[in-house]
Amino acid sequence: MPPAPTLLGVSLKMYFGHRQTVDWCRDVARMAAEHPAVGSGAVDLFILPSFPALVPAGQAFAGGPVRLGAQNLHWEDGGPFTGEVSGPQLREAGCSYVEVGHAERRRLFAEDDRIVAAKAAAALRNGLIPVICVGEQQRMPADEAAATCTAQLEAGVRTVTDGQQLQVVVAYEPVWAIGSSEPASVEHIRAVCSRLRTWLAGQDRFPHHRVMYGGSAGPGLLGRLGQEVGGLFLGRFAHDVGALAGIVDEAAERAG
Repeated sequence: MPPAPTLLGVSLKMYFGHRQTVDWCRDVARMAAEHPAVGSGAVDLFILPSFPALVPAGQAFAGGPVRLGAQNLHWEDGGPFTGEVSGPQLREAGCSYVEVGHAERRRLFAEDDRIVAAKAAAALRNGLIPVICVGEQQRMPADEAAATCTAQLEAGVRTVTDGQQLQVVVAYEPVWAIGSSEPASVEHIRAVCSRLRTWLAGQDRFPHHRVMYGGSAGPGLLGRLGQEVGGLFLGRFAHDVGALAGIVDEAAERAG
């Protein structure tokens, strides 16, 4: 069997202004449309802009290979929740992915396992692919980190029922590596991601799943990670569209 497509994602967080976001998305759309690895399906690429830019970003990506996603959602599908955005709204706006449980949401907005689980369930019932973020707070041996992250993942999907053909993406982002000068070691990343893949493979609920790595991910990393890691979740490095294109080149080389 040919290798599964490499999954690349970018979260813009709140770094760009509105016009800058839209212009960046247009540049990414052009890059992806011209890159044979994206066009052939060897690389799957999704982008998570800020909420106000979702519609114009979706217009920029329309008809092309780039998939749109959001950085957050509410656990309810509608109601008196001032300032929140629901799964049905995201789906209607053209989103395919939504990020759930990022370390910043947990730390700054007190999102615990119960909230993460509710949001993951909301994504899935609305036909969105949740990008569920897990990661240990402090440096620790790989086996301990793997146990910690598997427990986070299990808690994050505990309300999802069996009997559905569901897709999930798990983004392994060790908290201590987010924004640091370098990622975790290759051996550490592969060990944790392998454990997460094994856990997901044992769940009938998730026949379609992928595990990617984030946390100061950059050039030269992807080709060293092996098939235990299905792709990269990128941050500020990808603000330069040329740098993002370089990662797509690495993914194409990985696919052979």
